[in-house]
Amino acid sequence: MRRWRLLRPGHLGTEADRATFRTLHTATQMTSELRTGLTQASAERCSRHLARLLGSRAVAVTDTTSILAWHGRGQAHSSLVGPLAERCVADGTTAVRDHRDFACGEPGCTLRQAIVSPLTVEDTVVGTLMAFTPTVSAGLVRATDELARWVSGQLELAELEVARTSRMEAEVRALRAQISPHFVYNALTTIASFVRTDPDRARGLIMEFADFTRHSFQRAGSYTTLEDELRSIERYLSLEQARFGDRLSVMLRIAPEVLGVSIPVLSLQPLVENGVRHGLAAKDAPGTITILAEDNDYEAVITVEDDGVGEDPDRVRRALAGDESMDSIGLGNVDERLRSAYGDEYGLVVETAPGAGTKVTVRVPKFAAGVRA
Repeated sequence: MRRWRLLRPGHLGTEADRATFRTLHTATQMTSELRTGLTQASAERCSRHLARLLGSRAVAVTDTTSILAWHGRGQAHSSLVGPLAERCVADGTTAVRDHRDFACGEPGCTLRQAIVSPLTVEDTVVGTLMAFTPTVSAGLVRATDELARWVSGQLELAELEVARTSRMEAEVRALRAQISPHFVYNALTTIASFVRTDPDRARGLIMEFADFTRHSFQRAGSYTTLEDELRSIERYLSLEQARFGDRLSVMLRIAPEVLGVSIPVLSLQPLVENGVRHGLAAKDAPGTITILAEDNDYEAVITVEDDGVGEDPDRVRRALAGDESMDSIGLGNVDERLRSAYGDEYGLVVETAPGAGTKVTVRVPKFAAGVRA
């Protein structure tokens, strides 16, 4: 006969299981702090967790020359760790130092030895982790060294995140610069054509142009809401309709549930401009730009479609791969930023063929970590 044993709420198995849980929980708490980089604030918030993991009397975190944080006993030693950090930076290895290397002058001081491990980012020592204890054991040396390696890994991820953010911001600036010459020239030429014949319309178009450029060229940050992006696109299309007249029609169908979804800034504008510039401008007959935004469970699905001249699929593939010889406004840029923000499964999907128009589909999750307008 099988017997069942009811576990108490919160029971985590053996003491080893509970110790593992505590360690993982502590590491998780430190992760978000370390992803901001090695600063005094992040070091102070992490030092108590580091001391708990090592079980040492005191822990210090430094940059390459001076203390950033101290946690535990013997606060008087905090002003003496600079030389220990400098020696570690010079050696680049974990070392054990005796009390004479950081003597505090207090009789009966219990912090007799220190383990000093380097914190590295891309093979460069950026700081140190120090564990202070009455007596060093081989286990504590290994633990300090391994914990310093883990902290170093988190700091490297922080550096990568900074580099990624900087690269994405540079890409957006490049995309704005790529769009502006084509659009600004055409918009100003169109407005000028109405100055004498229809001054009221010229004034209205000037306001549309000012609002559009304010959004597209001056907006800070990497993300915007779908609503803001669509509002800017409507201004852009108003200017293009003034230029093309009856040759350009626009149809929008937007589900209100997705208007607040955050998307990378200028992720739809280039698709619409490509539809106008490459799809419809070369078409003899009138054409239509259709923009749909639909609610699909946990995703928003946005399509930008034109019934223009279409394109060779191979040229589209080259544009998405970033081939600068392709005269396509920002397709590769938009595709890369979408994949970077949400994952490779969220890249652009382009359906086109010569004479068949072009349809571009963008899927974005309604909620994604790190994505907020």
